[in-house]
Amino acid sequence: AALTDRVDGHLARSRGLITDLGKILDPIADKSLVVAALVLLSMDGLVPWWVTVAIIVRELGITVMRFFMIRRAVMAASKGGKVKTTLQMVFIVGMLIPWHALLPTPASTFFEITTIVVMYLALAWTLVTGAQYVLDARRIARADA
Repeated sequence: AALTDRVDGHLARSRGLITDLGKILDPIADKSLVVAALVLLSMDGLVPWWVTVAIIVRELGITVMRFFMIRRAVMAASKGGKVKTTLQMVFIVGMLIPWHALLPTPASTFFEITTIVVMYLALAWTLVTGAQYVLDARRIARADA
């Protein structure tokens, strides 16, 4: 799903088919995929619940804020938001791969640790970009006032 999302976005940009509706719906689709995957990974004990909750709170908060901002401007996904989604997808895929069953111990351990590091990078980037969206929304709201 993440790969088809990337292809869809590239095609829309390259053909000039970007719409305000797409700017709204694409991030919601991304968030839905991430939230569903994180809940399932947490249920299996692969991702700590506090990480899942922190990401869900950020994603819901930003989505609600975007809906309130629609009157003033459509807040499209930023480059930072796209990096965030990529980091989230990479760590989710990394959590789904049974490294220990596919690779010998030193290599599997390396990839398991790398996946955990990417998880924390994704969490940090998620929170930082969330704060950036809030600051951007405040700037837009002040400009309209």
